[in-house]
Amino acid sequence: MEPVRSQRKLIVNDVVSTLPLYRSAPSLEVRLEEFELFALDRLRVLKGISDALSRGRKPEEMEKLAIDLWKTNMRHPQASEVINKDIISHFVLRLVYCRTEDLRKWFLSMETALFRYRFKREKQEAQRALMAEFDLPYKAVSSSEFESVKEKLVLVSRSLGQSSPTADDIFFKVPFEEVPELVAGRRVFISKGHAYIAMSQVVSLVATQFRSHLSKALILTNRKWTTTIAEQEKDRLTPIVEALSSSYLGPDYSQPKEFAQISLKDIDDVAKSSFPLCMRHLFEKLREDHHLKHGGRMQLGLFLKGVGLKLDDALAFWKAEFSRKVGAERFDKEYSYGIRHNYGREGKRTDYTPYSCQKIISSTPGVGDHHGCPYRNFNEENLRAALNKMGVTGRAVGDVMDKVRNRHYQLACTLTFEAVHGSSCDAGINHPNQYFSDSQKIMQSKNQSAA
Repeated sequence: MEPVRSQRKLIVNDVVSTLPLYRSAPSLEVRLEEFELFALDRLRVLKGISDALSRGRKPEEMEKLAIDLWKTNMRHPQASEVINKDIISHFVLRLVYCRTEDLRKWFLSMETALFRYRFKREKQEAQRALMAEFDLPYKAVSSSEFESVKEKLVLVSRSLGQSSPTADDIFFKVPFEEVPELVAGRRVFISKGHAYIAMSQVVSLVATQFRSHLSKALILTNRKWTTTIAEQEKDRLTPIVEALSSSYLGPDYSQPKEFAQISLKDIDDVAKSSFPLCMRHLFEKLREDHHLKHGGRMQLGLFLKGVGLKLDDALAFWKAEFSRKVGAERFDKEYSYGIRHNYGREGKRTDYTPYSCQKIISSTPGVGDHHGCPYRNFNEENLRAALNKMGVTGRAVGDVMDKVRNRHYQLACTLTFEAVHGSSCDAGINHPNQYFSDSQKIMQSKNQSAA
C-alpha cells in the first residue's frame, strides 16, 4: 500500500501535524479485509466516545478517554501505515454513515468530537498549521489592539478561573458566530460583532470549520452512494457498508463463558434476578401465553443458549410451554427443528450467536410480537410498570425515562442494571448476555459475602 501524501498547503515553522482534515479520499488500493477491519477499529473509538458523552463524562475525562481509545484501536504493525489507516477508516465510515439523516448526524458529531480531542493534543505550532489549512483569514491580534482590550480579556479570564493574559499570549479576532459554543458559555470577550479568542480556544473555531466541511461532504457522498456506488458495488462493498453501521463490537457469547450452564429448575429464579428487561419480558410472555412468534423464539432462544441452557434442556423447556398451546405432536413437527437448528444440529450446522443490543434495537416487531427492545417499543406507562416490577423505583425510573426520551436505549438498560443491582456498570450494557453475565457475578459475590 502506498503512503497517503500530505495535501497541506502550509507548514508553520517546519511543523507538520499528524491530524488529517480528510479533504479528499486517498487514491489507494485497499484490500476488502482492511476496508472492513480499519472501519471497525475506528468505529470502536467513535462508539466509545458516544457512550461516554451520553453518560455525562467531564470534558477532561473525555479528552483522556478519546486519546486512549485512539491509541488502543488505531495502531498498525507498521508505523508508516498509521496515517493510511486513519484516512482509510474515516472514508469507509463516511460511506457507511452518509446513507440516512440519523446516521449522518451521529457520525458528524462523533468525528467532530474526535477531531477536537486530537487537535487539543497537538503542539501550538501544529495547531497553527492546521488553521492555515482551513484558509482561515484571521491573523493574530496586534500588540496595540491587545493593549486596548486587555482589561476586558483579564476580566473574562478571571471569571473562568484562569491566569490573566499577557502580551506574549496569542489572540485572534473572529466573527462571533463562528465560535457559538464559546459565546454560549460566556468564555470570550465580544466587541462590535467580533470575539477575541485565545490560542487555547482556537479548537472551537477549527472544530466548527471541520464540522461544516464534513457536513457538506457527507451530503455529497450520499448522492454518489445512492446514484452510482451502491448499485455498482452491490455484490462486493454494499453488503459490508450496510452492515457496518449496526455492527456489534464485543464478544459474541456463542458459548457461555463464566457460567457453565443454567438448569431448568433454576431458570425462573435466574430470569427474575439476572435477565435484562427484553429477555425477562419474552420469558414472562412465554410463561403466560405458552407461545412466542418466530422473532421472539429466536431472540429468547439464542439468549438462553448463550447463558448455558443445553440443547436437551432447551427442547424440554420449549416443549413444556408450547405443548400446552399446540400439543406435543405439533411441537415436535413444527418447532423442535428450529431449536436444534439454533444449536447447530440441523441445516448448515451453523453455531448461531445470541443477538446483541444493536440487533435487538433495530428490529421492528409486528402486532402480537414481543421481541425487540422494550426501552424503544414500550409506551411510557408500560415501561414504568415493567421497571417497577424489576425493582426500579423513584428517581432511578426518571433517569431511565430521560435516556429513553433521548433514544439512548442501551444507557437506559445500563441505568436499570445499576438500579437493580446497586452497582455501577461503567462499560455500559451492549449485549443481553453481558447483562446476564455481569449480574451473575454480582449475585455470586453477594452470596459469598453473606455466607
